[in-house]
Amino acid sequence: MSKKTGILILTPFYEPNIGGVETHLKDLTDYLRADGGYDILVLTYQPLTTKAKAPVFQSNGCLRIIRIPWPGYNLFHKLEAYPILEFLYLTPALFFSALILLLACGRRMPVIHAQGFNAAFIGRILAPLFSKRLVVSIHAIYNLGPASMLSRLIRWTLIGSAKILTLSSASKKELIRIGLRDSRIGVYTYWVDQRHFLPVSQSDARRRLDWPEGFSVLFVGRLIEKKGADILIQAAEGIEKGIVFSFIGDGPFETTLKEASFKSGNLRYLGKVNNKDLPLYYSAADIVCVPSKYEEGFGRVILEALSCGIPVVASKRGGIPEAVDERVGLLVEPDVRSFKDAILELFQDRKKLNALKDNCRPYALKRFGLANARIITDSYIPG
Repeated sequence: MSKKTGILILTPFYEPNIGGVETHLKDLTDYLRADGGYDILVLTYQPLTTKAKAPVFQSNGCLRIIRIPWPGYNLFHKLEAYPILEFLYLTPALFFSALILLLACGRRMPVIHAQGFNAAFIGRILAPLFSKRLVVSIHAIYNLGPASMLSRLIRWTLIGSAKILTLSSASKKELIRIGLRDSRIGVYTYWVDQRHFLPVSQSDARRRLDWPEGFSVLFVGRLIEKKGADILIQAAEGIEKGIVFSFIGDGPFETTLKEASFKSGNLRYLGKVNNKDLPLYYSAADIVCVPSKYEEGFGRVILEALSCGIPVVASKRGGIPEAVDERVGLLVEPDVRSFKDAILELFQDRKKLNALKDNCRPYALKRFGLANARIITDSYIPG
């Protein structure tokens, strides 16, 4: 029997924390477990952006998870607007935990797979000390200026990795612009379990969820300012009767959303929904909106919605235009007028809406399947 490759996945965020990165990492560890050729250790924090809790130590076959207890939720969201404070909050405990772990059992883990800048910074210091292969996945676009202090820090951090994996071509171009070599950067794409994210007939989904009648607009995501839920709340004001806006997620914006739902007859807050139940909610909707105000890395919600056969109206920001095109949705500016116009366009033109729907599932099957995991596992191999 061939020896398994030990992988240390270093990440501030992992399930049951909620977000696109967390879901991607769950998919990645499931893929590595199914492959059978890996021993995986995830070093992370207890959830920092939700109130969920999980065991500090968890084991499932060849997957082990260590979650560092750490103050989170409201504190993390307050620091998110201050990059230096966020860095100081996220990095030290993860660094010392990784150091102790590598001292104790580092020989069994030849690869460190760091997720995001904080983990990459830790890997940049520890990988050469312990002779590890460092692979870094970047999940965001940083809006870097070539000469800024942040650019220099990121360049120093990433230049020590054997392979850099970016979530979009836009992210890769940004890293090349600050001085990293093209040949060391690969572009990967999230994938979704196409056996789970399946279309369900809208009538059946609505019956099972007791969904209201009418044209349905759905938002799924963290309820933070940059995700743009407030754009949809404002778009819902004064819009034509028969259009209902539903919101899934949790976060600091939850109170505002609840208050808005009490005042409006066409706005519903559904709270947090388990990932396994999301296909029903997608299928009950007519469109999914992704009104991100920032340079979104890619937008996992888009992949899930398209896999369920639902068109997307999304912001023209970051890597989103690489995830959705005119065959399966509309790309607009992240403002109230643009989203309202796009929603009304599809509400009034059912022929166009149905044409987009017909394209969604085939588009997703072609672009967002398990084959996308190969670029990640290939990066674990030297050479």
